[in-house]
Amino acid sequence: MLLQRLLRWVAAGLPHYLDPRSNHVPPIFPPPSPPRDAACAPSSGQISNDAGETENAMVTIVHLITGLETGGAERMLSRLVRRTDQDRFRSVVVSITDSGTLGPSLRKAGIEVVSLEMRHGMPDPYNLLRLARILRELNPDILQTWLYHADFFGLMATRLANVPHLVWNLRCSDIALSPAAAGVRRILGWCSALPDAVFVNSRAGLSFHERIGYRPRRWEYVPNGFDTAEFFPDAATRERLRSELGIPAEAIVIGLPARYHPMKDHGTFLQAAAAIEAERPQVCFLLVGPGTEPTNPALAKAVAAMGLADRVRLLGERSDMPAVYAALDIATLSSAWGEGFPNVLGEAMACGVPCAATDGGDVRELLGDTGLVVPRCDPAALAGAWQALVAIGAEGRRSRGSEARARIVRDYELGIIAARYEALYTDIAARDAASPIAPRAGAFRGGHQPTARPGIERTDAAGQ
Repeated sequence: MLLQRLLRWVAAGLPHYLDPRSNHVPPIFPPPSPPRDAACAPSSGQISNDAGETENAMVTIVHLITGLETGGAERMLSRLVRRTDQDRFRSVVVSITDSGTLGPSLRKAGIEVVSLEMRHGMPDPYNLLRLARILRELNPDILQTWLYHADFFGLMATRLANVPHLVWNLRCSDIALSPAAAGVRRILGWCSALPDAVFVNSRAGLSFHERIGYRPRRWEYVPNGFDTAEFFPDAATRERLRSELGIPAEAIVIGLPARYHPMKDHGTFLQAAAAIEAERPQVCFLLVGPGTEPTNPALAKAVAAMGLADRVRLLGERSDMPAVYAALDIATLSSAWGEGFPNVLGEAMACGVPCAATDGGDVRELLGDTGLVVPRCDPAALAGAWQALVAIGAEGRRSRGSEARARIVRDYELGIIAARYEALYTDIAARDAASPIAPRAGAFRGGHQPTARPGIERTDAAGQ
């Protein structure tokens, strides 16, 4: 009922604005070539050539995301649209806020990007209508939304613009939210049967959202993918960056690549660092990510209070993350809650770096037996994991790192994951918007662990 009232509110009296023929607002995108006519576009995702043979039609996907600042969901979206087959899929990225740090690089790569420029925390009906206008101009087959606010915004815009297919993409597990954001998530749970499918990048995220009331027609588990041509072991880069940072060749470097946020629990990381710094004088620590600059007074004060000012380097946000991983001996994620399928661990593994991380989201599944997993908010346990990886020596760490990279190449390489998305897009676009969705043989329900490799199985939550 709430959703219906919102839709009536924003749509009342505005057919002129939403009509693509209206001169009220100029077109944001030129029409695609050849133009797609909504009245005659095939609903099956296929066309017939002059010989009567069936060919695949171009599938247009609009990716709606809250913003394009550096983050796990944002980076996965950026990787996906770059890798998606551009001969078969047209990808357009719409940011509800601004272009952030990733928008310019997406445009440089030839991806269409538009920003609604909506201020954080300021819901704006005008921008909802603008989004609906964009969707009518683009005439997409699928609107895929990333993150809760985009899910909510996209749910309304899909109805206003008559987009045939909507897909949500959940990127977290037990994340803590503000009261307002928690309210949005509660509404999304009530409306979760409306999208064609809900994608999720972690089994932990699927289980968590089921527990809080999500009941979609169709679950799809697709983990994050990693570009192993971009992230790989690089001895020369390791030596260069260590030299630039003044890190001796014999030092053992433990790094936390994460934005400064309570979820990432830098406090536990620093307490663990303080626990081993006296016993392991050869160890130093890197903090890298948005908010970890030396100009962050809270972080700088915490580092000094732990007596670690000469052992911790604050690097801030960097665009050369493959080089940062190459400089590490151990990668860490110390999150206290909310993780789904952590990008930074997969990237470090692809670079041949062994990992020690807290037990959140699908960390255990990602690391397998190549890394160490410890309880959350337990500095002593995290310090113990570091001690174990230090104790096996450089050769032992290289061996673990090689196993970690092999695991990423086998199960989570970006090409494998992008192909999974492409198969799902093709399947969803080929369905009539009102057709029922049946589970495929071998589907798993809820928290049941499938035996198939990640990224290839379909899930269905019907009847739960």
